[in-house]
Amino acid sequence: MGAIPLAAPFHAKLARSHQRRRGALERLTAWARAQRDPRRPLVWMHAPSVGEGLQARAVLQRLQARRPDWQIAYTYFSPSAEEFARGQPADISEYLPYDTPEAAREALDLLQPSALVFAKLDVWPELATSAAERGIPAGLIAGTVSPVSGRVGWPSRLLIRPGYAALSAVGAIADSDAERLIGLGVAPHRIQVTGDPRYDSVLDVISNVSPDDPLVALGRAAPTLVAGSTWPADESVVLEAFAAVRSTHPEARLMLVPHEPTPDHLARTETLAGRVGLRAPVRLGPNPAPDSWILVDRTGVLARLYGAGTMAYVGGGFGRAGLHSVLEPAAWGLPVVFGPEWRNSREAAVLQQAGAGCSLPRGSTAAAARLAGIWRAWLSNEAARGEAGERARKVVRDGAGAAERSAALVEQLVVGFPGPVPTDR
Repeated sequence: MGAIPLAAPFHAKLARSHQRRRGALERLTAWARAQRDPRRPLVWMHAPSVGEGLQARAVLQRLQARRPDWQIAYTYFSPSAEEFARGQPADISEYLPYDTPEAAREALDLLQPSALVFAKLDVWPELATSAAERGIPAGLIAGTVSPVSGRVGWPSRLLIRPGYAALSAVGAIADSDAERLIGLGVAPHRIQVTGDPRYDSVLDVISNVSPDDPLVALGRAAPTLVAGSTWPADESVVLEAFAAVRSTHPEARLMLVPHEPTPDHLARTETLAGRVGLRAPVRLGPNPAPDSWILVDRTGVLARLYGAGTMAYVGGGFGRAGLHSVLEPAAWGLPVVFGPEWRNSREAAVLQQAGAGCSLPRGSTAAAARLAGIWRAWLSNEAARGEAGERARKVVRDGAGAAERSAALVEQLVVGFPGPVPTDR
């Protein structure tokens, strides 16, 4: 943590995070003095970024329905989650203060939480142990640990162990996660397998999309591949494949949705399209109209755009960014393709096992050829594509229910936990 302020001037996103986190305690103080009601239980939920925030949101929505009189404080770490956090079902959403003993104690004294809950894996040792020292139960929802996570190795495991040992209750996504969480220091009897609330979150999102949404209507004219959350390495593969597919299937359409649609990124994508023989794309614009090749120049619309697709490509599988969520297109009933670096995504593995998703080989040329072949097969055999899409939809529906179980776990922390958690396990 101490290195972050030193590195911040050299990285714009890190600099913004540092600046906002420095003022987090002051903003929490102002809220607590004006609005914290000590007669009402308060749940403090922390989720570092948008992915974990989606898991947290599904749980918080159900917790609000079960306990509408409770207050909720929501904190996050990444600047990319700042806008998203404003829409969380919480009384206050704020950056997490730095994890120092002094800041942890001050934040706990300000908020007086009845329970502290972390989402997925981001357990901050000082905050968790300080809560335990005060008799405040700390928990973890959607707990998951990749077998290749740096946390399971030395010396990280030694440094973070006190935080995990301080947890009162943990909802793990699967049995394998429960085993690895025990290795990080969680007491075995405090773990239960509750599943992944991200499934519920995705279903919640698409259930609120109107069939008449103009973005959904974009895909009605012809079969459309929606390539979502793409990075440059993804785009070189997708555009080369699209050019090849259009030579034999001129009805094919593409909507490309970059993960970071900055002006420079969009300009590079248009240049790349020209190099593979494609005309300039149409931008999404304020009044979207159907077109064979659309480049999306805004954020916050991907979940709806997947509803316009007949098939999907999910970005992040060609490099270090990490594969983005494959559940949103799957929930819409789309078969999904992604790059070769997918093994940290449990959902990608499940989709492949169900015959609802497939990965591409390494190497841009080989990957583009493989994607073009899959794309053509789906265009030529609507029945097979539809069956794969229904299998994808079933994967998501079968995973639902974790948000309700996780909300019950949080509720138990507040009303049913017997006392302080020993921190010397």
